[in-house]
Amino acid sequence: MLRKILELIGIYKLYEKWLWRQVKDGEKPIHVGIILDGNRRWARENKLPPWAGHEKGAEKAKEVIKWCYEAGINTLTLYVFSMENFNRSKEEVEAIMRLAKKYADMYMDDENIHEKKVRIKVLGRKDLLDNDLREKIEKLEYSTKDYNERYLNIALAYGGRTEIVDAVKEICKRVKSGEIDVNQIDEKVIEKFLYTSHLPQPYPDLIIRTSGEERLSGFLLWQSAYSELIFLDVYWPEFRKIDFLRALRTYQRRNRRYGR
Repeated sequence: MLRKILELIGIYKLYEKWLWRQVKDGEKPIHVGIILDGNRRWARENKLPPWAGHEKGAEKAKEVIKWCYEAGINTLTLYVFSMENFNRSKEEVEAIMRLAKKYADMYMDDENIHEKKVRIKVLGRKDLLDNDLREKIEKLEYSTKDYNERYLNIALAYGGRTEIVDAVKEICKRVKSGEIDVNQIDEKVIEKFLYTSHLPQPYPDLIIRTSGEERLSGFLLWQSAYSELIFLDVYWPEFRKIDFLRALRTYQRRNRRYGR
């Protein structure tokens, strides 16, 4: 049995190297967005509580961040927790928020984050989070605010419609105060008030969703107008490097015309 497992691992590694050779010299997406879906179903199928799936999913996210930077992708946006997710059981929501606190502390002291100059930002309605988590997020964002080589965005308490509503409200305030003329409002003005305004490229070239579901579920609705979409029939905790490399290969084989 052990021999068979080792043989399978060896085959997997060879396949991974073969895939990497296929994609390494091709055009890479600058900005990748990932919808982390399937944690609960993975936990249920493994007869575990939901929060065990979220814990496994958080570990996978850390792994995928490394893969992205190894591949030369400098902006990664992870959809972690939506506005609708607040409707889940109190126990599950609290477990997810504890995980968020744990990883905020972890990234605060992560040498790779600081060595690679990764700017971390949480996208969403942070006012809905508890004080302790908000403080940890603020410290993390502040500690990386001057980095501009790589970007890691965590969509937490996030909704694409909510983001647009918040941008419109802020623009209305500026119009009311005379700071913005209503006739000057165009796409560029709106983009200045979106959660992604700090990014050199706010538009994801590629969006990946795991778990087999084929929808965006409110993820970066404004920014994803011309994103390439890839839906994978694998739960997020089981997302492998070969799945990631296959997604890059599929992206490279597509012809992006932007409506032309």
